[in-house]
Amino acid sequence: MTTYAVTGATGGLGGAAVQALIARGAKPADIVAVVRDESKAGGLRDAGVSIRIADYESADALVAALDGVDRLLLVSSPEVGRRLPQHRNVVDAAKSAGVRLIAYTSLLAADSSPLMLAEEHTATEGYLAEAGIDHVLLRNGWYSENYAASAPAAIDGGVFHGAAGAAKVAPAARADFADAAAAALLNPTPGAVYELAGSEHMTYDDIAATFAEVSGEPVRYQSVSREDYAAALTAAGMPEAAVAVISDSDAGAAQGALDSASTDLQDLRGAKSTPFVDVIRAALA
Repeated sequence: MTTYAVTGATGGLGGAAVQALIARGAKPADIVAVVRDESKAGGLRDAGVSIRIADYESADALVAALDGVDRLLLVSSPEVGRRLPQHRNVVDAAKSAGVRLIAYTSLLAADSSPLMLAEEHTATEGYLAEAGIDHVLLRNGWYSENYAASAPAAIDGGVFHGAAGAAKVAPAARADFADAAAAALLNPTPGAVYELAGSEHMTYDDIAATFAEVSGEPVRYQSVSREDYAAALTAAGMPEAAVAVISDSDAGAAQGALDSASTDLQDLRGAKSTPFVDVIRAALA
């Protein structure tokens, strides 16, 4: 019997990964959901999954939460700027608890990406290598849902703003990345590095056209500078830290950082990524 654990299991990716493990044949009783807030874990408990309480800052709680776990999916922390020490806590706890393998959700082409998000991911990858524990790197591309969040405003105003120029991106649904993570955890290849990108390669003009198709309203893409895009996000009330990440990511997309010819996502899943239009349609339903 193999016991699997997923950190951040009440989050979007972690929760979907637990569901994907079950869908792929793992017994709920063999899955540990590591959560920060037990009040949000009712659905997981109802599914028969074991709930253990720990956050990325609590070293002792993490050791206890990972007791008896064989393979761990370390979902990267949402706290940009705090990720590396938090991830170190999880890796150290996993070693202390005797975890045999860690699958870590990193960033697409992290070792060469111009995105500011890459720094903490590459540092975590390095720490995993130094820790001497078997691991798998799941270098996730951009979620289709990230663009879905922009759809209502773009449809309402008729314009989808961005700073990606004419470059292409290869988004995939969050559930696709979760499914790939489950597949890698169930049948691991220690040392594997998976570059995970969607099977569609889209310009922002294509994304705007999808918004128009789903809504029935005209939507066009307007490319702006990174600085103007950041100013627009700030004017819309977005927090400063989020503005920095999002505007930087769009600027990185203009350099091709969110596109990849890799078929690792499809190969792990045994299927193409969820069509982008389907994600947008579901988000707007």
